[in-house]
Amino acid sequence: MRYQISGKQIDIGEALQSHVKAELGEAVAKYAGRPTDAVVTFSRVAHEFVCEATVHLSTGLSAAAKGQATEIYAAFDACAQKMEKQLRRYKRRLKDHHQGRAQPVEFGAGSAYILAASEGTDEAEPDSLQPMIIAEMETKIPSLSVGEAVMQMELAQAPVLVFRNEKHSGVNVVYRREDGNIGWIDPRNNG
Repeated sequence: MRYQISGKQIDIGEALQSHVKAELGEAVAKYAGRPTDAVVTFSRVAHEFVCEATVHLSTGLSAAAKGQATEIYAAFDACAQKMEKQLRRYKRRLKDHHQGRAQPVEFGAGSAYILAASEGTDEAEPDSLQPMIIAEMETKIPSLSVGEAVMQMELAQAPVLVFRNEKHSGVNVVYRREDGNIGWIDPRNNG
């Protein structure tokens, strides 16, 4: 497994890197099988350290976790514990997902846009009703079943996931609703 361990304005020593590789590698291998890479980022917010980790699996799924504590090792341990708990919860589904899929998850190209928030709070009518695009990036759209998409969204702790439905190759969306349930948008069903 490849590791990318970095700190945002924090020096990450060899001992911490070794600790991260050993602990995270053991937890992920125990529950997920074949991980491809892990990205671990440390930062400091006020008086606490924050550790964010994302693990990409060979099945195309990603799992993300975040931990914080007053000590950097404790922040990582909290993050690793959350990652392990999350992967344990999905262990059976991850194994079924891997065995049921002969081919790896296919990804198609897509674009993501970040829109600028309005600057002023005055009541005057704006010159244009179009929001300004402030960022643009390419992203990959996975080809998944609806169940796999829900699992991917929950593992990545994302509020929404856009995916290509394996059954009909149409673009679908799953999202977490305000009531805690999962919503599914399939434009093909809008008759």
